[in-house]
Amino acid sequence: MEEPIFQQRTDLSALNDAVLSIRSSIKKVIVGQDEMVKLIIAALLADGHVLIEGVPGVAKTLTAKLVAKSVNAGFSRVQFTPDLMPSDVLGTPVFNPREANFEFKKGPVFSNIILVDEINRAPAKTQSALLEIMEERQATVDGKSYSMASPFMVLATQNPVEQEGTYRLPEAQLDRFLFKIVVPYPSETEEMGILSQFHQMGNASALDMISPVLNAEQINNLRKQIKLQVMEEKLLQFVARLVHQTRNNKSIYLGASPRASIAIMNASKAIAAMQGRDFVTPDDILSVAIPVLRHRIILSPDKEMEGVSEDDVIRQIIQGMDVPR
Repeated sequence: MEEPIFQQRTDLSALNDAVLSIRSSIKKVIVGQDEMVKLIIAALLADGHVLIEGVPGVAKTLTAKLVAKSVNAGFSRVQFTPDLMPSDVLGTPVFNPREANFEFKKGPVFSNIILVDEINRAPAKTQSALLEIMEERQATVDGKSYSMASPFMVLATQNPVEQEGTYRLPEAQLDRFLFKIVVPYPSETEEMGILSQFHQMGNASALDMISPVLNAEQINNLRKQIKLQVMEEKLLQFVARLVHQTRNNKSIYLGASPRASIAIMNASKAIAAMQGRDFVTPDDILSVAIPVLRHRIILSPDKEMEGVSEDDVIRQIIQGMDVPR
């Protein structure tokens, strides 16, 4: 009997079963938005945070809650408002009269999956409270550091900046998100599907239709597995060249940082694993390049005035490059 030509080096069956189960259960509630669901799961596996942008009512918060519900881990939600203070997010020292000392009362960020709703409604002071948490997985209050639980993931939603009562996120904050997912309006067919879906649901709650598929320990194990994905030298060079091009482009005022290169590498490994492969292909890199880079570059003022988008410029850069095969 002939031996198979290709033999999988890593067993990814458990990961594929979990991903398939999460996607199929979310499809019972959410019509369309397959790209958003795929990228949120990829970020969860790649140990990254996600920023979801779209107008009110396109199921940003609902999708984030459904993905969180499919994971059997701690979940908390913070609604960002203009009067929210950093201590409302991180926690605050509270005086204990019995012990005659101050005890730190942990805030809502001390959980596994954090849903930060309408992140750009809070002022910069409160937004910056998330900087240390998102990058270093710890919070420092009154000179003492508190570590976050593992796995830890921030799912943030925001309305477009043009809307009233919103603050632009600082560049340092944006750079800490693995993906920025832009959620469009559904097509007419999808909207018809949404109506019939909710009509058939009747009195049932959308969240009740989702049951946990993965627990915290399984996610940590899958993340370790994904880090070991095979990525050829020529693909690493392609990622480095792609990010470098954003720094030497006339249309771009501020290019992407080395954190973007690492983000593309980690995200493409997760996408490859989700498709049952233990090696990365150029298509995996191309599928994550725009969501990873769109929030990390700032266009030149003349391009902004012309109405050119970040996605258009990234596509032009990719088209002008030799993609390894």
